[in-house]
Amino acid sequence: MAKIFCVANQKGGVGKTTTTVNLAAGLAQVGQRVLVVDLDPQGNATMGSGIDKRALELSVYDVLLESASIAEARQRNEKVGYDVLGANRELAGAEVELVELERRERRLKAAIAAADADYDFVLIDCPPSLSMLTLNGLCSAHGVVVPMQCEYFALEGLSDLVNTIKQVHANLNPDLQIIGLLRVMFDPRITLQQQVSEQLKGHFGDKVFDTVIPRNVRLAEAPSYGLPGVVFDPSSKGAQAFVDFAREMVRRVATM
Repeated sequence: MAKIFCVANQKGGVGKTTTTVNLAAGLAQVGQRVLVVDLDPQGNATMGSGIDKRALELSVYDVLLESASIAEARQRNEKVGYDVLGANRELAGAEVELVELERRERRLKAAIAAADADYDFVLIDCPPSLSMLTLNGLCSAHGVVVPMQCEYFALEGLSDLVNTIKQVHANLNPDLQIIGLLRVMFDPRITLQQQVSEQLKGHFGDKVFDTVIPRNVRLAEAPSYGLPGVVFDPSSKGAQAFVDFAREMVRRVATM
């Protein structure tokens, strides 16, 4: 049975997609079968995995409207080593269409259940807003991985996300929990970042992952080549950190 995780943060620009594709590539490198579900109409996780979003014949949009299964819509790029359920601009229209449909917040959950046996991990890249798409992701997941920068505004966004997760847990998905907070784009030379990091550990304890992802140019360059940083430059500090994070995720899931 696959472990299903949303990568979510209601604040934009915190590295959700970078985290999703690099964690997926890291998990693939350590022998896990992985599916990435791109729930953002911008399709960045799709493009960052080497899949052309403009050429998709079937996408997550078709899966949400139940006109295709994940087995029919998924794409594979052997370079990255994992499957992708891609997204493009069509997905923006799903917001409106889903409102009128039955089981509107549980459609992704049903689709993943049908493909569950094919994977060890399913990673869902959520858009930054609390939308019907994000709600589908949260209703599907066993837990949420929260990438965040160690800055004070990020702490404010985190409190909003924690409240959202509590509401979904109480009303729609009793399995949902925060699996862990991942410190990303971290620069240990900046005193403020060290202070916020310590505050996080003090408040959330073992919910903060041990692995820290450093600020790294190669991770930022990789999407323009249609690859996760883990594949684009395996020797970079950022890539090595994500492989370490993948191993930590496997260990943490084993104790769930």
